[in-house]
Amino acid sequence: MTLTPNRTDFDQYMIPMFSPAPFIPVRGEGSTVYDQQGKQYIDFAGGIAVNALGHASPLLKAVLTEQADKLWHLGNGYTNEPVLALARTLVESTFADKVFFCNSGAEANEAALKLARKYALDKHGSDKNEIVAFRNAFHGRTLFTVTAGGQPKYSQDFAPLPGGIHHVDFNDLDAAKQVIGPQTCAVIVEPMQGEGGVVPATPEFLQGLRALCDEHDAVLIFDEVQTGVGRTGHLYAYMHYGVAPDVLSTAKALGGGFPIGGILTTNQFAPALSVGTHGTTYGGNPLAAAVAGAVLSEINQDAFLQGVKAKHDHFVTRLESLNAKLGVFKQVRGLGLLIGCELTAEHAGQAKTISNMAAEHGLMTLIAGPNVVRFAPALNITTHEIDTGLDRLEQALEAFTHKE
Repeated sequence: MTLTPNRTDFDQYMIPMFSPAPFIPVRGEGSTVYDQQGKQYIDFAGGIAVNALGHASPLLKAVLTEQADKLWHLGNGYTNEPVLALARTLVESTFADKVFFCNSGAEANEAALKLARKYALDKHGSDKNEIVAFRNAFHGRTLFTVTAGGQPKYSQDFAPLPGGIHHVDFNDLDAAKQVIGPQTCAVIVEPMQGEGGVVPATPEFLQGLRALCDEHDAVLIFDEVQTGVGRTGHLYAYMHYGVAPDVLSTAKALGGGFPIGGILTTNQFAPALSVGTHGTTYGGNPLAAAVAGAVLSEINQDAFLQGVKAKHDHFVTRLESLNAKLGVFKQVRGLGLLIGCELTAEHAGQAKTISNMAAEHGLMTLIAGPNVVRFAPALNITTHEIDTGLDRLEQALEAFTHKE
């Protein structure tokens, strides 16, 4: 007899690098999820901005099943039809000329940083190798990307770390000007910091970085792992700012829950990653590419993207109304359906407590550091699901303020 897994099995069998919720979700439809006991939750977490079309999307299920009956995997000695169709769609929809596919956001950023150093080596020689990144950023968990991330709590235990990476404050163009120079090969930046607190870049900041990279022939990398594929109400956030990068990393929502990542770049930079310079076993496999193609076909439509912007306005209006009564949030900020609620000084450090209490009331949320409650729901979440979730958030915050 096979025993049903339970939460204690995690503590017994899993390496303890996560501390998951006490309940185990087992079924979902749209933005509604049920746990092992049948309790219902509204999902404002979206698999950390991954489940762009919600749970058990009929469209994605049909595409995945169709492809599973044909071809699962080939390896990089061959190409396949779904990945070529996906690459064409991305190129035709963005600034890019070329695409490389991998399996995750960290892998995408790793490839982007390697491309930048290789491009600089080929064109300028080995002295042009420095990377400029920003404090409180998050670019992944490989040794290279976690070092670029600029949050020592994630990197300091794994020294010695890769060198040649310099950090300055986000949205501080004057500070960036002091470190970007002739030896800079790349600047990597999130158009909106996600894990760092849901902090949008200012237009002047990104425009200034673009000018500095042009001046010094440095590769401008936009990390759009969290902000991409409709999350901000544009297909990619750079479109919101009118500033095109040289390389863009994408993942999370691209697969709608199926693991896939990639980088987009131009014909100027793509040749740096020639045959043998980089690689991947699973990247761009037919299953992932077929699903991602369906995700893009659904999201990359004006009506869909306008719907994301409208849902943002609805979210923010209700959050501000709720906060007028309870006074828990100092600021509500974000773009599209990536929204952060920064706590007041009185409630500082309590984001995880609020997230846990929200779950008790049937709402799944995220945090972005100790002081920000974060929402990244499915982009097709219904107004009814939004309102139900915010009703539950209000109940949780009432309990939170009363408990304090």
